[in-house]
Amino acid sequence: MFIVFCLEIGLFLLIYPWTDFWGDNLFLSMAPRWTALWLNGYFRGVLSGLGVLNVYIAFSEILRLRRFAVPTPSHTHTV
Repeated sequence: MFIVFCLEIGLFLLIYPWTDFWGDNLFLSMAPRWTALWLNGYFRGVLSGLGVLNVYIAFSEILRLRRFAVPTPSHTHTV
């Protein structure tokens, strides 16, 4: 479940700040002082960097689980 959460949050943070929907936000209408920061490319880049970090964590957890998985018995031929 943690892997799915990290992957979804990571992809969201990686992609969503660069869409046209990013500026249409309820929170921006409530706090207009934050608009300049919210629409700043550097701020969007920081959020995308956090997204990349979450995707990296998800894939590292997948590899960690795969490493500790019990191998299935293979068909060995004895002569």
